[in-house]
Order: sequence, then structure tokens, then C-alpha cells
Amino acid sequence: MKKVAVIAIGGNSLIRAGQRGTIEEQFENVIKTSEQIVKLFQAGYDVIITHGNGPQVGAQLLRSELASSQVYTQPLDVCVADTQGSMGYMMQLGVQNELAHYNINISVATIVTQVVVDKNDKGFANPNKPIGPFYSKEEADRKINELGWRMVEDAARGYRRVVPSPQPLEIVELEFIKSCIEKDLIVISCGGGGIPVIRENSKLKGVEAVIDKDRASSLLASKLKADVFIISTDAEFVCLNYKKSNQINLEKVTLAEIKKYYNEGHFPPGNMGPKIEAAMSFLENGGGEVVITSPEKIVDAVQGKTGTRLVP
Repeated sequence: MKKVAVIAIGGNSLIRAGQRGTIEEQFENVIKTSEQIVKLFQAGYDVIITHGNGPQVGAQLLRSELASSQVYTQPLDVCVADTQGSMGYMMQLGVQNELAHYNINISVATIVTQVVVDKNDKGFANPNKPIGPFYSKEEADRKINELGWRMVEDAARGYRRVVPSPQPLEIVELEFIKSCIEKDLIVISCGGGGIPVIRENSKLKGVEAVIDKDRASSLLASKLKADVFIISTDAEFVCLNYKKSNQINLEKVTLAEIKKYYNEGHFPPGNMGPKIEAAMSFLENGGGEVVITSPEKIVDAVQGKTGTRLVP
């Protein structure tokens, strides 16, 4: 029986530092990750890919705003759905072409995935996730007055809209994802953390929010009883004292040790923090191993040659 690997790929893996983020650049970047995904499949793993969409959903919102005088605007849940489709297509193409290179004849499926959140989640009362473009103070005030948006100043670069980021509770398409894995398909799901929906009178309803992709990926990995949960990021190792003279690369770390480092404040909320939270949640829910490394090192890290491995 094959092992199961869930790979969470950051949205920035498709748009690297210094790039404009053109479609051509994103296609080029996905090729590198696709090589690792196919090697992992060849090593005997069923592979489920999840991905972030921060830069992409920001661009989608900007398009919607700039074209609002000509076409209808899109709510945030629809923007997430759109990026699931477009990014899933790019990943499908990259992985399919890499499979063809090895004459491997299997299918790759992107599943537009809804993730249930609690309508009473405290995140709705305290929106804190910045999304979309930057605005001047005057533009921000106008958005607040006209659209009722909440705006915050972000890193002295201007004002940005903030939206709720509730906890993921349930993956609506979970059984379908399971059936795809049983048929040896490579699956792309929970893009951008999933489309946020709530249950109202037994019906689903989309909401204006974004779900952290690492949290959603951790939930998916736990529900699938994955053998390994892989978090792909821009660093080869999780580090203590990151970018300081006394930086330490972590290799194999226990759950108790990573909790200690987390509580000491080594992992900032806007960077490594959510990844460590997701890793701890997977291990606490019975998961056996988490691997955190850069996109180009995924297979080496799973084989224990590099990267950070977290174990119970």
C-alpha cells in the first residue's frame, strides 16, 4: 500500500522574489515544483497538493476593482474559487508534462474545494488578514465609507483591506478527494486554504474571508491520515534566531521542542508562525511526521537528507 503525502505549496512558490508575477513566470516556477512532486510519486507516495494564493488573489481583487465600471465585481469567496481554477490548471499542466517525460500514464485532478468555517468564529469579529492592493489614506477612507471595508496601515506602505481569517473545520469535498487518491490520481485541492463557506439551515453559503492555507492543509492531512505532511516554503530549514549571527538550522525536532521554541517567540505570525502552528496541529492529531523545506528540496527532505523534520 502506498504512503500518503500532503504537500502545501506557498503562493509565493509560483511568484518568486523580484518577479512581476506574470503568467509566464508562474509557469516556469511550477515546473521546478512539478519535478519534485513526480519524484515523490515515483518514490511510492500518493500525492495531494495544496497551495496558497496570496499574490494571485490580491491581483484578482485588483482586476475586479479596476474594471468595476465595466463589469461586475467579485466577492472574495469567488476570487478564491477563480484562483483555485487558474493555479490548479498551471500545476496540472506542469505535473502532467513531468509525468509524460517519464511515460507515466496517470491523471492529475484539480478539485475546487469548499472549507466550512463557523459563522461565529472570533475571526469575523476581528478581521486581521491583509489582502489586495495598497491604498492612500484618502482612498482607504473612501473604501471605508462607500463599501464598509476595514482598513489598516501595513508596513508604512499604505493602507490595505483586512478580512476575517477563521479556523477551518470541515472539508466539503473530502470523500471525493479520498476516492481520487484510491484511484492513484495526483490531486490538487484546498487551493488558497479553500473557499470559505458556512452552513445555514443545512445549506452552504460563501463568506467574505480567507482561510490560512497551512491550517487547511493540516486539517486535510489529518483527515486523510497522511504519512507525511510537507510544507514548502522559501527556506531550506526552519531556523532559530533567523537571519541573526547566532542562527541555528533545525533538523529533527520533537513536538515538545518545537512548542518550546514557538512559545519563546522564534516564529513570527506573518512568516513561519502559521506553518509551525499547522505542523503542531497535525502531530497533535496523530500525524507521524512533518517536513518543512524549500520547493527544490522536497524529495531530499522527505528522505532525511535536508530540511526540518518534526516528529511526535
